[in-house]
Amino acid sequence: MTALDVLLPHEDLGDAWFAARPRPAGRHLDTAACSRQSTRVLEAVAQHARHEAELGGYVAEATAEHLLQQGRSVLGGLVGMAAADVVFVESAQAALAALLGAWRLPAGSRVARLPGEYAPNAAMLRDAGLAAVPLAVDGDGRADVAALERLLAGDPPRLVHLTHVASHRGVVQPAAEVAALCREHGVPLVLDAAQSLGHVDVDLGADVVYSTSRKWLAGPRGVGVLCVRPAVAAELTPVLPAPADLPPLRALESGEAHVAGRVGLVLAVGEHLAAGPDRVRARLSALGRAARTVLDGAAGWRVVEPLDEPTATTTLRPPDGVDVVATRARLIGEHGIVTTAALPERAPEEMTSPVLRVSPHLDGTVDDLEALAAAL
Repeated sequence: MTALDVLLPHEDLGDAWFAARPRPAGRHLDTAACSRQSTRVLEAVAQHARHEAELGGYVAEATAEHLLQQGRSVLGGLVGMAAADVVFVESAQAALAALLGAWRLPAGSRVARLPGEYAPNAAMLRDAGLAAVPLAVDGDGRADVAALERLLAGDPPRLVHLTHVASHRGVVQPAAEVAALCREHGVPLVLDAAQSLGHVDVDLGADVVYSTSRKWLAGPRGVGVLCVRPAVAAELTPVLPAPADLPPLRALESGEAHVAGRVGLVLAVGEHLAAGPDRVRARLSALGRAARTVLDGAAGWRVVEPLDEPTATTTLRPPDGVDVVATRARLIGEHGIVTTAALPERAPEEMTSPVLRVSPHLDGTVDDLEALAAAL
């Protein structure tokens, strides 16, 4: 154990998180792509699938409904909403598609968004007929709150879409300040929390929050969540209404679904709560600082984020002539270290070159980071 290891807070969380999971084949530093599920979550998913085979899919789903409703309530609590405001979907992208499909905003409606918007999000907003209004940002890609206030006061868009933490840069957007301004001016805020739910605080007052299971919550793939406050939900017109005995938003929850995955997500959220969200955030933030300290300058690679950015996601610019995709493949093949090569097409209005993304979860150690630095 190094001196830096001792400085990481809540080592018990790292130990418990590691012990709760199958032993990794190498060093997993890729939570921002897909986390590792716990043995308990894996077993719950398998058990529900077995129940489907034993009882029939719909009977098994009915037996799990109480647990799923608890999950809606807990997920709602993480974003400051109620169980009736939460529906399960298949992914973050499925959540945005369901929202836009039911909102039916007139073509040409203006949506303010970041220049560094995730490319699939930008494409879906464009396909819905919405006209992009780029938000002013600083040199780190962070929204300029004063400029947003002027926009909202002078020429307000129909809505603001904000990706809380980008997939290509571990910078946290000032979502609480943006939410307060949007509320003041009566403009809905839609928050993409795919990289932030379970990672940083998301209970910030947004009108819509959507996210995925597989990243920082460490749930199964193929599951997502959409949370919508009643004022926006009242503007939605689903293709078919929800059954009369269910909240109206449930019309957006697909009936033909990976219910076992939803069960797994609920258990994963329970594990997150048991660990203590504040403690989780503190350790992840410290891991990000440790990563930037250890990795900046290693073999000529340079860290993109500010040192004290409160995320566990660090991106590295390569030295001249070094291929990021080839480096990622070499790290896996030769060292068993899993990272992500983030290419410019992720955010083509902001990215000019590829970066290597490093994103440990709670069981990450400085030893992992030093091993990566040596392997670079």
